[in-house]
Amino acid sequence: MLNWEERKQMVKLANLYYIEGWTQQQIAKKVGVSRPIISKLLQRAKELGIIEVYIKDESVHTVDLELKLEKKYDLQDAIVISTVGLTPEMTKRAVGQAGAYYLSKYLKRMDTKKLGISWGSTLAELVKEYPFERRKEMNIVPLVGGMGTKHVEIHANQLAYELAKKMGCTCSYLYAPAIVETKELKEHLIAMKEISSVLEEVKEVDLALVGIGNPHKGSTMKELNYLKEDDLQNLRKMGAVGDIASRFFEASGESVDHPLNDKVIGLSLEDLREIKKVIGVVEGTYKLESVAAALKGNYLDVLIIDEQTASALLRGE
Repeated sequence: MLNWEERKQMVKLANLYYIEGWTQQQIAKKVGVSRPIISKLLQRAKELGIIEVYIKDESVHTVDLELKLEKKYDLQDAIVISTVGLTPEMTKRAVGQAGAYYLSKYLKRMDTKKLGISWGSTLAELVKEYPFERRKEMNIVPLVGGMGTKHVEIHANQLAYELAKKMGCTCSYLYAPAIVETKELKEHLIAMKEISSVLEEVKEVDLALVGIGNPHKGSTMKELNYLKEDDLQNLRKMGAVGDIASRFFEASGESVDHPLNDKVIGLSLEDLREIKKVIGVVEGTYKLESVAAALKGNYLDVLIIDEQTASALLRGE
């Protein structure tokens, strides 16, 4: 009996082969397996009745969205999660589950030594859903600082620690706030060896897991008092529409020229673009403008997203 992930994967392969006209070799390269395996999976899809004259499956709509997102934004992969009948919290959990499944599958076939993780509630769901797997050779690095007593469970240090526990591997800690009060304080902190050494590790990660924030709606940074009302008004004036790892960007995807970006202790947007593979995990249509800008900025290689937001992205809303 196929589980839903296996069935959805078969539907996606069938779409690429029968609808999009890809060769089995092209599909094999995309998925990261041999061509004979693709051939066997397509045959199995026929036996199960997924492939007849047309592709028959309830997940065909989300598969279609995935293929369109990959084309439109030149993504390596897009995973769209059906939201039919789900509450916002259930949707966030489902997106986290999908992210955990994708990450686990990716790590099984790729030699990844250093994994970076930012922060946020959707990434926290991914970590909760990640299976216990032994990956002793891995080191997990927080991509941004984070200190305080509120929402500690979604800070990058905590997520790195929890994911490392599940993998039985090591993790690093960035003992500094995400955003400090002055540029001078930042310079002082990043000169400290225990902080500068982790910031060097941040630049060396092979794979990054990031969330995407909207500073103007549902902002956790506002809840944590990293953002004051004056900051929010200034960010709006400067055209900021989103952030990744507490670095703000405008609608074009470029970094916002705002003092807050100079006070962040963590990965820069420029360095983010240099990471071999960046997986964005996001949920909620209120983040639509933020996700669109992140995609325009070419910060993401893989997007894991809910169906409603994916549809709105493709409509260009």
